[in-house]
Amino acid sequence: MKTTKEYLKDLVYKVNGAAIEVHKSLGPGLLESVYHKCLNYELSQNGIYFQSELKICVNYKEVDLDTNLRCDFLIDDCLVVELKAIETILPVHEAQILTYMKLLKAPMGLMINFNCTHIYKEGQKTYVNEMYRNLSET
Repeated sequence: MKTTKEYLKDLVYKVNGAAIEVHKSLGPGLLESVYHKCLNYELSQNGIYFQSELKICVNYKEVDLDTNLRCDFLIDDCLVVELKAIETILPVHEAQILTYMKLLKAPMGLMINFNCTHIYKEGQKTYVNEMYRNLSET
């Protein structure tokens, strides 16, 4: 299956729907690990292919080096999803997701912060990189 901008937007819609379902059931105020387990379950129930707690290495001079980085979710090998349960998303969190996107060669990322009133209003933000710009629309 060829990844397109339309496909990624649909994937983001599905993942956001799963996150909203988790947030609707649990509300804000819990640890990130709780939301992670519940979103893992919700994605599985919806038949969405993903990898969880994916270890990220960097290939440097033909050698794979462990970076001690772990991506919360890589959805269908093209969408990085990072979860937070914090008051404010800081520049370091944005640098984190952009790093994961680059190292995993993913054109889009989705940051979901469960410490909010409404996921769909203030709790999610999408990120794109140069790989996204080169994708076809459909």
